[in-house]
Amino acid sequence: MTHLTGNAPTGTPTWLDLRIPDLGEAQRFYGALFGWEFEDFGSAAGHYNGCLLAGRTVAGMMRNPDPDASEFRWNLHFASDDCDETVKRATDAGGTVPMPPEEILDRGRMAVVADPVGARFGVWQGRENAGSETVNEPGSLVWSELVTAAPGPAGEFYAAVFGHRLEPMPAEAEIDYTVLVRPDGRPIGGILGRPGAASSSWRSYFEVADADEAVLRARALGGTADEPADTPYGRVADVRDPFGAAFRVMQSVQEG
Repeated sequence: MTHLTGNAPTGTPTWLDLRIPDLGEAQRFYGALFGWEFEDFGSAAGHYNGCLLAGRTVAGMMRNPDPDASEFRWNLHFASDDCDETVKRATDAGGTVPMPPEEILDRGRMAVVADPVGARFGVWQGRENAGSETVNEPGSLVWSELVTAAPGPAGEFYAAVFGHRLEPMPAEAEIDYTVLVRPDGRPIGGILGRPGAASSSWRSYFEVADADEAVLRARALGGTADEPADTPYGRVADVRDPFGAAFRVMQSVQEG
């Protein structure tokens, strides 16, 4: 497990949030699935709830008032020590900026960027709120993955913006997968090449103690879930909450 007390290094997935039609129903689902409690952070746009695990923030959620929204998803934010400079690097590398940098109360500075293959992500320069205070333990973020039909241009973009080193998996793995590695050598996510993918997006993995049990619980709570499958890194399953927001649960292989 990892408990964070300050800003993560630039280029690290540092925050997740979800905009959802029914905040109460979302809290019921995720509270029972991951053991989260909730705290009203407030925001300029309305109520914004922090999702807490044992008193530490792991994510956020707020109501999406758009009745025409066709898709709900977990939004990934990368840490930055200078939001404006990161956004400049992103535009220089071919990205666009749906939301330019702005102050979020006293909590930090934020922007939304779309990479050249169409995947959106947030840039977060933390102040009062540094980001997720717990990662890599049950109920918190453990891995982030970009799924795209154009992994080459995507990898070039993230290397240019965040200084990620690209480490392709060997051919014998029989999967088009590139691990993103921070300059200090820590893997922070991956890019999955999926030919024919209709769109590109980041998906998030939440650590769980038991993937099979998490799948059964998600279904009982009104979500949907595939059967878990074993991978070299752990037991993984695709899950959708009652609103269709997708994520994965992962029971990581324990070292030693």
